[in-house]
Formats: sequence, structure tokens, C-alpha cells
Amino acid sequence: MRIVTGRSQWQGSFREGAGTLSTASATLPDAPYTYASRFDGAAGACPEELLAAAHAACYNHALANISGLRHTPVASMTTTAEVTMGRDDQGPAILALHLTVEAKAPGMSETLFQDLAERARAGCAFSKALVLEPTLTATLVA
Repeated sequence: MRIVTGRSQWQGSFREGAGTLSTASATLPDAPYTYASRFDGAAGACPEELLAAAHAACYNHALANISGLRHTPVASMTTTAEVTMGRDDQGPAILALHLTVEAKAPGMSETLFQDLAERARAGCAFSKALVLEPTLTATLVA
């Protein structure tokens, strides 16, 4: 088992505040984000954009694994993950996730590729995690 962490700091109100996003590996070191960068396309980080990139990377790795296990490796692939943002009755929400993959796999049939692509979608760690309800530990400090 491996545990990886991401961290966010925020100060101020929902619309006027500002914060940072970071990863323990320092791949993302204190990237600034605001309401405007998240919802209006302004400069800065967007948590949902990071989710999209991570999901695309996870999917590629899952497809590479599944195709390799079937002895029909995919030579290369490019996956784009789209996160549709909007509002639900509780406020801002992720309304949809869509993966688009383009792959090169010489000698692989379309039928086999579609089967492997779907298996990778269903088996990708992000795909499985996104249906989980997060647990929470909350501490109020003085």
C-alpha cells in the first residue's frame, strides 16, 4: 500500500479569497488558485483541471497494463479527460467526466481495442475512486 498526499491552503471568502495547491512530491509546489481561476478561466490553478490530468494519466497506465497482459500492447496513446463543471442544488459540482483516447496498436482489431479501452476505463484507479464517498477527519484549531 502507498499513500500519496496533496494539500491546499485557502484564506478569505469563496469569491474573494485565494489559496494554493501542492503535492508532497513537489511536482506541484504551491500553485496559486482563486475563484476566478477555478470557475472563470483566469490564470492560476484549477483543482478540476488537475483531476482531469490525473484521470487521463491513470487511464493511459491502465490501458497499457491491460493490453500488455493480453499480449497485444498499445504502442502509444493520448488521452484527454474532460471535466464538465457546473452547479447542482448544493452549489458548484462536477457534472460529468469524459475520456477520449487515441491509440496506435499495430495489428490490433477495432473490436479488441474497444474492449480493452472499456476495461481500462472501468478498471482505472481514478474511475473506481470517483464513485467513492470521501471520508473526513475535521479538526477546529484555536
